[in-house]
Amino acid sequence: MISRRPKMTPRRHRRPPDDEGEANAPDPEQMMLPEEILLDAVRAALPADLLAKLAAGRAARVAAGSAGTGAARKGNRRGRPLPSRPGEPDGQSRIDPVATLRNAAPWQGVRRKLQPDAAGRLLVRPDDIRLRRFQESSDRVLIFTVDASGSAALARLAEAKGAVELLLAQAYARRDHVALVAFRGTTAELLLPPTRSLVQTKRRLAGLPGGGGTPLAAGLRLALEVARLARSRGMTPTVALLTDGRANIALDGTANRPTAMAEAAQMARVLAATGVPGLVIDTATRPQAELRVLAAQMNAPYLALPRADSRRLSAALAGALGA
Repeated sequence: MISRRPKMTPRRHRRPPDDEGEANAPDPEQMMLPEEILLDAVRAALPADLLAKLAAGRAARVAAGSAGTGAARKGNRRGRPLPSRPGEPDGQSRIDPVATLRNAAPWQGVRRKLQPDAAGRLLVRPDDIRLRRFQESSDRVLIFTVDASGSAALARLAEAKGAVELLLAQAYARRDHVALVAFRGTTAELLLPPTRSLVQTKRRLAGLPGGGGTPLAAGLRLALEVARLARSRGMTPTVALLTDGRANIALDGTANRPTAMAEAAQMARVLAATGVPGLVIDTATRPQAELRVLAAQMNAPYLALPRADSRRLSAALAGALGA
């Protein structure tokens, strides 16, 4: 008698997390974009091995001890222990009992002679108290500041978007925060505050329209505000500016090229004075001398983005991530 094998029920696959499922689903905003723009972004001369080069640059920085993290900061809650410090407990700091006792121990004989009634007790003075300290690495946030004005042609804007998307993938893998600032018309806009969501950032980036004037100073001012807010929250900001440098809209919204250029230079100097590291990527068809000067005022590396020179882009972006 032939026995039949029991019918196997196919195992149901677990539903992917929301981010994963959302990332695989077609983005409605991308579907509405003209096909030419998407093709230009794909055809941009950014090498296929760019992410591998970025990873190699990160590995070198890890070997040097940076480990791809933000600036080191001192706190009293977590991280690598540091030597204790003298101080008074204030409700935020924690006492280091071992260091406190070690500091009080040599004085016990003298103190007991001065206080005979304290025999058998440990006498601790306020100046014996030591407070715990820890060193932790702050989270990093990469602030993309993108020129979406009319002077940036669609092909150049698509190429800039392609460069940003490559950086987004690297930032997502390293759990860095990213923020997206765009400037066009007469103002700048924070399209996305610091986040670790790759899906949200790509959606906002894909839906970024182009056209209008170039309020470069407004873009830098908003990037500075985002950087200051990030610092106040214990994060380490880096500004990546992508523009052709043809500023023609002043901070008050009027069309005045000389004033717009002067205000952009002033905002660049303020960024440098606050110590916010940055990277200036020239997206113009031909490198702009004014933008090179602006990068120097920002104390940031300058890189022209011709389609045929992607290796320098790779190295510069890797340097920005490790800043």
